[in-house]
Amino acid sequence: MTVDAVEEFERHRSKLFGLAYRMLGSAEEAEDVVQDTFLRWHQASTVESPWAWLAKVATNLCVNRLASARARRESYVGCWLPEPVLTAGGALGPLDSAEQRELVSLAFLVLLEKLNPVERAVFVLREAFGYSHREVAEVIDSSEANSRQLYTRARRRLAEARGGSDRRMDQGYPRGLVESFLAASEEGHLSALEKVLAEDVTVWVDGGGRVGAARRPISGVSQVARYLVGSLSIAGQGVRLSVTEVNGALGLLARAGEKLVGVLVPETSGGRISGIRIIANPDKLRLSHSGGLPGS
Repeated sequence: MTVDAVEEFERHRSKLFGLAYRMLGSAEEAEDVVQDTFLRWHQASTVESPWAWLAKVATNLCVNRLASARARRESYVGCWLPEPVLTAGGALGPLDSAEQRELVSLAFLVLLEKLNPVERAVFVLREAFGYSHREVAEVIDSSEANSRQLYTRARRRLAEARGGSDRRMDQGYPRGLVESFLAASEEGHLSALEKVLAEDVTVWVDGGGRVGAARRPISGVSQVARYLVGSLSIAGQGVRLSVTEVNGALGLLARAGEKLVGVLVPETSGGRISGIRIIANPDKLRLSHSGGLPGS
């Protein structure tokens, strides 16, 4: 492979990672897809449109992986959540609008699990990368009409998963609310914590069977507040939280000493925290590359 060919691939590496991550919900698997795409690029002859070629290869690799991924997630211990990615450094591309942030949010990536692999490919290419139906059809080796049908079906399934609503999630940056949540959680003040939580707040915890974690969602302001305070206490003295950007939203990194033990990503609605997704599975916290989390 020539130096020019390697440099051409490197120009698209970050974008390929963003595509694969949106398809798979796993930074580790997305990196594997990028590497597999590079190997195929290495073996390719003349390519007229590098990005189109690379995106098609990566998308189809993801579609093939999603079938086995779905089987693994059906037998996953407890709640499955996507692998979190720090996004302040641009690991998933520009996230300047609420729509762009929503498409990489943990909540929305969970919703995307409702789609079959080809529907997910069509939706991601259309929504996140602005592909026309003609371009999508070329990627999935189908017709424009079929691309339109798949896209319509994907949007309908996502709306049904949201309870019939097609509205966007709240993807603002309520730093004051998140910082109040952080302070109340660290200090173990139940009453202060309850004040920032919505009455119907729900927490999902992904421990993967590797750590002691709730295996079912917990709902209700009192139950969630007690769980959070108890979890931080169980984790041991010296657990500290810090605010950072995770998957396009403000989140919290939980560290015990220098070890990363969890990532908490609150969701907000009506000036309160309406949901919290917690990743505590060590397998999802050990990455240190540009697509992952530092210092596990």
